[in-house]
Amino acid sequence: MHVADTGEGYPVVFCHGFPHTWFMWHHQLDALAAAGYRAIAPDLRGYGRTDAPEDPAAYTNEAVIGDLMALLDDIGARQAVFVGLDFGAQLVWELSLRHPDRVAAAMVLNNPFAPRPPKAPSAFWTHAAERHFLHLSYFQEPGIADAELAADPRGFLTRVYYSLSGDYHYLDTWKNPPGIGYLDALPQAPALPWPWLSQTEFDTLAADFERTGFTGGLNWYRNLDRNWELTAAYADAKIEVPTFFLYGENDPDMEGFSGRDPLATLRANVPDLREVVEIPKAGHLVQLERPDAVNTFLLDALKSLELS
Repeated sequence: MHVADTGEGYPVVFCHGFPHTWFMWHHQLDALAAAGYRAIAPDLRGYGRTDAPEDPAAYTNEAVIGDLMALLDDIGARQAVFVGLDFGAQLVWELSLRHPDRVAAAMVLNNPFAPRPPKAPSAFWTHAAERHFLHLSYFQEPGIADAELAADPRGFLTRVYYSLSGDYHYLDTWKNPPGIGYLDALPQAPALPWPWLSQTEFDTLAADFERTGFTGGLNWYRNLDRNWELTAAYADAKIEVPTFFLYGENDPDMEGFSGRDPLATLRANVPDLREVVEIPKAGHLVQLERPDAVNTFLLDALKSLELS
């Protein structure tokens, strides 16, 4: 596992999503290291310079949580604060259920906790995918999306980063019919640089995917039902660790993928929810779009904890 590790002090571990690498957190790593924390951002399984097993079944949350526990053991830490976004958020939620003794606090961006649903995730998106394009469905068949995205890594990344940001309404991709590719469903992106993403930053992110392709990340989608099966013991569990939540006003997950009232569900199932912050006009990539606001949120939350 490749790990970006900077600073000294209490460990804070950052967990990224798709299609990201550790570099998505570079603003936060610098800010936390400067404030006296040990900021750690791994390339999660299947990404960047971390191993990418061939078997899609190797990408369950349970397996990657094992990677994170091994990381804590390797640095000699009993606990850490965990920060997550996108798939990294789901990882932090499940980690907090499976190993609450190892989580000093959970700090989650844009993907609120919700209880385990009564049916597997695919049951909820199957009918929607019959009516319009839906990436959750499109990504399930091994090889198809892998080939499309790997054929044009930079084109895909610019389009998906732009569409997920607060500068676009991602759910407009649902206006496209089923049976097309993801690049056909995504909007054309304006030329770089953008106000929140420089050409150099984009080149750093794109370089890894030009080398590895996207199969490792796509395999996380192919385990959504398997993750559901593996969490039967936690069906009624609540998040008991200290929790802080931040979201972008224009985040598509909050709008379209997290239920009718995601904040009410979050509050009902996270008894130690200490703060909820909305970032105006920000989208899904809030840590890049509004780094100062995210850094302030994290540092204030860390200061409020008794960490030793």
